[in-house]
Amino acid sequence: MRRPLLVPLAVLSLCSPALAERLRFLNKTAATITELRFATPGSGDWGPNQTENDSDRAVDADEGLNLKGLTPGHYDVKIADKSGRTCIVRDLPVESGHPYALALSETELKDCKK
Repeated sequence: MRRPLLVPLAVLSLCSPALAERLRFLNKTAATITELRFATPGSGDWGPNQTENDSDRAVDADEGLNLKGLTPGHYDVKIADKSGRTCIVRDLPVESGHPYALALSETELKDCKK
């Protein structure tokens, strides 16, 4: 009789993309971002503020941020920066398999209000 193969949970998590996947955001704007929220495109149902995942609750220019509770797909993205500017960028891809799942630059920030 063969005994079942026991595999440690840590090894299983390395084999399962859903468990091991880490998505990161890169702030390529010139501003410090104080709010970063994601919504299903067109829904306006904004998720939690992802900047809460950072120790100082802000994402400086050229800083990365771990995204939590997000899976690859398309999203509307809402940001606010320290100057009080709020911008929405629609239908952006969040992709796994890259150092950064999403990077935003100033040229992509067109729908902004202060």
